[in-house]
Amino acid sequence: MTHILHLKSSIQGTASHSIKLGNAIVEKIQDKYPNSTVEELNLVDIEIPHLNPAVLRAMFTPKDQLSEADKESVRLSDELVKQLFGADIIVIGAPLINFTIHSALKAWIDHITRPGITFGYSENGPIGKITGKKVYIAMSSGGIYSEGPGKANDFVAPYLKAFLGFLGMTDLTLLRAEGLKVPGVKEHAMEKAIGSIKID
Repeated sequence: MTHILHLKSSIQGTASHSIKLGNAIVEKIQDKYPNSTVEELNLVDIEIPHLNPAVLRAMFTPKDQLSEADKESVRLSDELVKQLFGADIIVIGAPLINFTIHSALKAWIDHITRPGITFGYSENGPIGKITGKKVYIAMSSGGIYSEGPGKANDFVAPYLKAFLGFLGMTDLTLLRAEGLKVPGVKEHAMEKAIGSIKID
């Protein structure tokens, strides 16, 4: 059975274009895998805390040396990592906000980046341990960032590709709903984005 994890990081609620695009991607995946299950995680709603010294220290402490306080400090991180490993397909909603991702998505990234668990080091450099996953990025933006002058200011797509690849998730498809505030483009932007969905 295929398990889909759908991450949402929009502050727009039901008006969110990245959530609408993410939902459309999930529907297409379900069409291809009728028996699939879906787990949704709204990163904005759960308010993942930013990293602090206690959490960081616990992340770098061997498991058998963790105190009860240490274990509690990484409890959420452990849950998020387990959830990620349990997914076969991951759909990540990523609206472009001030040229980059929302801080809720960054907080999730910080909590799943675990040395010895989600990545390791070898003589040839870091090795990602989250392999065998398919990832779809549902990106939305008011302007156009896939080409033209805006491309230099897109720190969403290159960052997510680099980071997810670092953890071993290299099978990635980026889908864009862009130009959502641009006259002459916005009228058909979502239709174009949803029409571009192809499930591998």
